[in-house]
Amino acid sequence: MSYESRRLIDQLQREFDGDPWHGPSLTDLLASVDATLASQRPAGSTHSIWELVLHITGWKREVAARLGGKLASDPAGGDWPDPGEPSGGRWRAAQEDLAKAHAELIAAVEALPGALMHEPVRDERNPALGTGMTAWQTISGVLQHDVYHAGQVAILKKVAGGR
Repeated sequence: MSYESRRLIDQLQREFDGDPWHGPSLTDLLASVDATLASQRPAGSTHSIWELVLHITGWKREVAARLGGKLASDPAGGDWPDPGEPSGGRWRAAQEDLAKAHAELIAAVEALPGALMHEPVRDERNPALGTGMTAWQTISGVLQHDVYHAGQVAILKKVAGGR
């Protein structure tokens, strides 16, 4: 594994369940969220925490697939999957799936040959899909994506009175 891969993995781990500089990790933010809070839309038409978790999950998997050579597309379950009816079991399953998707992304970064880190992924540039960049830029992009949405989770928790 290349030095750059190790550094990117370190950052991905920090934002997901480590000790990031910017504040609580995504896992820490979600630890006190139950299905009721996860499904609330306290700010009107904003996405719920649950929708954000499904969105983050899908994009982690999409980036892992791109690193493995797949042509880019929206995540298999869609960009913003519908969480359906809230229940404790379904919410726990969504969080477990997020952790699995994160592990898949880490494995994809670990498997990426160092020589390909600064080579473009297979697609032409499409800003809406985040394509046409190098593998390093793609991995950095999903890291930025996750931190951005973790910030939204933190705000939604505060607005809803959660901690």
